[in-house]
Amino acid sequence: MSFSSATVVDTLALSPRVRRVVLQIDDPEALAVKSGGDSAVGVYFSAPQGEGRNYSVRYHEGDRITLDVVLHARGLATTWARGARPGDRVGLDHARSWYRPEPSTHWQLLVADLSGLPATARIIEELPEGVPATAIVEVADQDDLDYLPRRESVTVIACVGTGNGMAPSRLAAAVRDFTVPAGRGYCWFAGEAAESRAVRKYLRGMGWAIDQMDVTGYWRFDSETWDAKYALVAEEVEAVWVDAMREGRGERAADEAFDEALERAGL
Repeated sequence: MSFSSATVVDTLALSPRVRRVVLQIDDPEALAVKSGGDSAVGVYFSAPQGEGRNYSVRYHEGDRITLDVVLHARGLATTWARGARPGDRVGLDHARSWYRPEPSTHWQLLVADLSGLPATARIIEELPEGVPATAIVEVADQDDLDYLPRRESVTVIACVGTGNGMAPSRLAAAVRDFTVPAGRGYCWFAGEAAESRAVRKYLRGMGWAIDQMDVTGYWRFDSETWDAKYALVAEEVEAVWVDAMREGRGERAADEAFDEALERAGL
């Protein structure tokens, strides 16, 4: 069991576009929040059932987690975050993380749009001393960049006013334009799913090994249309992931095989 209820204990507006919500977890052992830099949990607004959204865990200490929620013009999650008050109850489940650079990594490339900004901030904050990194981030406004911690070893490349459901994304193009440093690199991506596929394919085409990247689609443009198409092929493409895991190929390889199956299905 990985489910636990939780109580809102504090909220804070960090900026016009980001609101912080602090939760106290009823059963932290059951939930088992991960320690990775992009640790995430599913938050269900009508616990234990009901609709929910996935959020990055910005901070975790004991039975408390801090979520920094990126606000949009409308939507279930935005409505919840704006209206959350101490004492409100939610459900938490599916604690997980993806960020796994190998010890042999010489440098890191962090790529994200607004949805991945909280995880990017935590990864930057927790980077070991002396590890160089470049963060390619796609934001709505220049002020969004103020959210990121400043580190001498981290270079920020900003795409302002693109992507994020407002305009075509430039994340994959920015990765292709990036001059790859010497040594073994690692890429972490969190953003729109079509851009994640383009980035993964580009890096694999460059000869990167599968353990040099953790590329995750956090959301999908025109998701309602995509969901309807996916329902027609779900059983077939999900079997590809299951077969890859059964063959012992590992989660990264299974995810890649699954994404390739989606692409073959026109998704």
